[in-house]
Amino acid sequence: MSYDFNADEVFEMAEQMERNGAKFYRDAAENAADPSNKDMLLGLCKMEEAHEKMFESMRTELSSAEKASTVFDPSGEAAVYLRALVDGRVFFEKNIDVTSMVEILKSAIEAEKDSIVFYLGMKEAVPKDMGNDRIEAIIKEEMGHIQMLTKHLIAQDR
Repeated sequence: MSYDFNADEVFEMAEQMERNGAKFYRDAAENAADPSNKDMLLGLCKMEEAHEKMFESMRTELSSAEKASTVFDPSGEAAVYLRALVDGRVFFEKNIDVTSMVEILKSAIEAEKDSIVFYLGMKEAVPKDMGNDRIEAIIKEEMGHIQMLTKHLIAQDR
């Protein structure tokens, strides 16, 4: 089964990814015993929430043509597919030991990498005048998240 997604659907998926990421970091922070780990996770949560707002803003700027469906989908299966893809691949619910900062960090690094891959594809699909540069900025920020998470992971191993 193949779907072509319009810009509205792609932005909807990006917003959901960011909501999933914020929830992941918020939940992980609740279980962090070390105050510095808790602060770092809450900071990442706030960044994900800011990304969601940016994608929401970009989505409201779409024209009717850009929101138009690219496939005949009277039952809305494409939207269901998008949600399943995002919920199942990036910042997905899985059984991790939330009392283990090492496991939280490893899961977060994996999810951040997956989000970068998605955003690189999204960047190619979004015209330059539609906020392509803003997507590039988010990719760079997500790369920074990986660096930060990796530093914390290395510190946990000591």
